[in-house]
Amino acid sequence: MRLPHRPIRAAVVVATLTLVLSVALVPTAGPVPAVTTGLTVTSAPAAPAERWRADLTVVDGDDVNVRRSAAGLRLRDARPSAARSGRSPHSAFAEGALLSAPRTLSRPATRVRAEVSAQAAAGATVEVQVRGWRAMGWTEWRAAGAVFDRPVTRVQTRVLLTARDARSATVREVRLTADSTAAVTAATPGLTYRVFATRIGLVGEVTANGRKIQPRDHFVALPSRRGLAPLNTGDYTVRVCTTNGSRCEYAPVWDVGPWNTRDDYWNPSAVRENWKDLPQGRPEAQAAYQNGYNGGRDQFGRRVLNPGGIDLADGTFWDGLRLTTNAWVDVAYLWTGGGPRGVVGDGPLNIRAGASTSHAVRGLAARLANVPIQCYVTGQSITGPYRTTNRWNRLATGQYVSHAYISAVYGGTVPRC
Repeated sequence: MRLPHRPIRAAVVVATLTLVLSVALVPTAGPVPAVTTGLTVTSAPAAPAERWRADLTVVDGDDVNVRRSAAGLRLRDARPSAARSGRSPHSAFAEGALLSAPRTLSRPATRVRAEVSAQAAAGATVEVQVRGWRAMGWTEWRAAGAVFDRPVTRVQTRVLLTARDARSATVREVRLTADSTAAVTAATPGLTYRVFATRIGLVGEVTANGRKIQPRDHFVALPSRRGLAPLNTGDYTVRVCTTNGSRCEYAPVWDVGPWNTRDDYWNPSAVRENWKDLPQGRPEAQAAYQNGYNGGRDQFGRRVLNPGGIDLADGTFWDGLRLTTNAWVDVAYLWTGGGPRGVVGDGPLNIRAGASTSHAVRGLAARLANVPIQCYVTGQSITGPYRTTNRWNRLATGQYVSHAYISAVYGGTVPRC
């Protein structure tokens, strides 16, 4: 069961303001003592700054609960979600998100800063986040002003608004600047951790990226927006496996939860947003439940009732992993790795032990999941939605998927096995 997961943020009382979002407008939730970690620092070549304005006028299908008014960008419905739905309250706050179109930079950059002109009532907040594209895919979302681990060639912006008591913020303008500075390179790509999984359920409700949850749906939720994929993308995909390795599913991250909303526990302390004194890979909810960390409570002060570090939609839970109850699983956070990725254009797609349909099914790859491809082999010819081919892609787990169902490959050239 997924517990309430929408962000509850302390009030930010401002009048009309213009500010640089290198310093977040949203207050930190939880202890954040300074911790040093094993990161290396490399120098990026200096380059002139590139400046532009985010387009706040286009509100379309990948945006959530926002509208454009004559005064600026606002929440479409500023009532708290509990008041809107009358059931399964997520939080006492309303929230919305505008996702801009990606911008191709004239030259690579390692940092994007933002200046925001906005008017916010007491209890309303505005935050600007950015992500960058490099050869192996999108970086995680970061508060504007953060430094990417290597130069990026495209940038996408996300404007987040929250409100309490139906009093909203109005964003008039977001000005962005891309430049280069020292880049931080994480020491451990391709991270995998064992965490406790719970089932989402909540069919008919709406995820943090705007998807209406379907029966037997295939996606996951993580307790941080840093790995939240935009609607109808698998930009952030996890591989979730049973602890004995008998079943796995590749699934996109389309929601935020369980328990916390700012706990990117897979990141090292120097990058992790909150709970920096916990070991990398240990969710705050697990530490609270097992060891009484933070008084046994989550970032909102609620008593933690299970050690959940990932939520699984019903299809992922029942069909992908064939679980019957909440359980420990092994999760790979695939965007922290590198190499070629294939986009599953139609699914859920069977992943098999060999390069034909006669081999055993070892799990599923959800539609839009981005799967790591090691190499390819020749096997049974398959007719799929994209081509007829005898090519089968071997995934990082050693299982195979037919290339007939892969809509695109990025991040490098796939070699023959």
